[in-house]
Amino acid sequence: MPIGNIYVIASVAVVGGGLFGFDISSMSAQLTENSYKCYFNQGPKGPPFNDDLECSGPTSLNQGGITAAMAAGSWLGALLSGPISDRMGRKWSIMLGCLIWIVGSVLICAAQDIAMLCVGRVINGLSIGIESAQVPVYISELSPPSKRGRFVGLQQWAITWGILIMYYISYGTSFIGEQNSQHYNPASWRVPWGLQMIPAIFLFCAMFFLPESPRWLARADRWEEAHDVLALVHGKGDRDHPFVALELQDIRDMCELERQHASVTYLDLFKPKMLNRTMIGLFCQIWSQLTGMNVMMYYIGYVFGMAGYKGNANLLASSIQYIINVVMTLPALLWQDKWGRRPTMLVGAFLMMAFMFANAGILGGAGTIIPKSERDSPEQSMSVTGSAAKGLIACTYLFVASYAPTWGPASWTYPPELFPLRLRGKGVALATSGNWAFNTALGLFTPSAFTNIAWKTYILFGVFNLAMFVHVFFMFPETAGKTLEETEAMFEDPNGIPYVGTPAWKTRVATKQTVALEHGDLESAKAHEARTTTIETTEHTQ
Repeated sequence: MPIGNIYVIASVAVVGGGLFGFDISSMSAQLTENSYKCYFNQGPKGPPFNDDLECSGPTSLNQGGITAAMAAGSWLGALLSGPISDRMGRKWSIMLGCLIWIVGSVLICAAQDIAMLCVGRVINGLSIGIESAQVPVYISELSPPSKRGRFVGLQQWAITWGILIMYYISYGTSFIGEQNSQHYNPASWRVPWGLQMIPAIFLFCAMFFLPESPRWLARADRWEEAHDVLALVHGKGDRDHPFVALELQDIRDMCELERQHASVTYLDLFKPKMLNRTMIGLFCQIWSQLTGMNVMMYYIGYVFGMAGYKGNANLLASSIQYIINVVMTLPALLWQDKWGRRPTMLVGAFLMMAFMFANAGILGGAGTIIPKSERDSPEQSMSVTGSAAKGLIACTYLFVASYAPTWGPASWTYPPELFPLRLRGKGVALATSGNWAFNTALGLFTPSAFTNIAWKTYILFGVFNLAMFVHVFFMFPETAGKTLEETEAMFEDPNGIPYVGTPAWKTRVATKQTVALEHGDLESAKAHEARTTTIETTEHTQ
């Protein structure tokens, strides 16, 4: 008998997101470790060593390529995950991602040169692409509507925990062996990259005990199994629970409608009726990258190096932001479904814009350019001291605290809510591929940006956050509290005008109605639905 507790189901499934977190922090921790820089060194410093035993590491462009290799694989993995998920099911596609991750981690752990390291990271990326696209779909199709944001948002919390855990593992292994003029110990980076296989093994085994998505089962004409899963998860085993019956009927109606589209491809996402929501879902993931958050995660060592932190002091100071990331994601898990998606993303975009511009002002006004010949690494192009350095660190921490409860969880929660059942797997896969395409570009671009344009890098991300705020306000409708089938109505005009839909700024959270349904209070749910429909129709026609 599969496990039916949605908290357990979500907590297990989001380990797939934790794999992404492991990659982020393991790479960011290694960037400043001398053993990593010496093993993959491309000059000009050591080996042979100077008195300080320091190495320069890979060139800026090659380091960007190493970082971007995982994101490039993730882009491909996300696109492949749509057809894989539609054919194999959400559950088995997640398990396939685990097997791919193990293969990639073996290659990374055993890497002999930059080429082998990049190949391993591309394979790991294939896994991350599958997991990041299909775990939110899997959880959203099993979650009750009133708590869907909480459960899908657990993916982001798992990412933050993965970042934190792997970062401290990497910090601890940095002390393995002694470095001297004769050798350096590569075990300090091989060990953490080997240990990251453990959660994938756990997830693969644990998924055997979880149910398949009821919506995927229904689309595969396995209606009895779909009914059983809905009863198990939403009705505590009661097949006649009112919410189970209504949910099953909604799915049945949607499947009947979709029988007119027996075969779907990615091109269906760009047809007139779907184009609006495809662009919204795609840009939701693109904007989450253009906030600059993953740049902060991967390359935080460079930022703190500019503020005067070196060696272990840099690692410890950088780790504080990972703690902030974990703690500040919690409010979104508790209240995202009450706040709604739109306010969450709007507030986050505004705050992140402010802190990016603040960092640009601090570095541009108080920082000094370091000559290339005197830099610890090419990317640490500026130096800032005193109160300005403290301000740079404070704004970096505040930026992370702004992203964690807003765009972090919302960017994973929102896309699965936009697409109809027949296109959900491919729609979310396409949206997630946008995330990874821009992750690839930014991973490649950022080291060179810090090297060449220094503080102006922050201005670019500040402008991106401003554009994001405007786009969300005018184009992103509210989906919180609605069933996945109900979101269809938001993209249809109540007066019959095709493909216009309800203006985004007039959409509302529908939590009261869905809570009543989930508890079997059918009369209260119908009354609330009638009031909400009347209000939204009136607002739209005004």
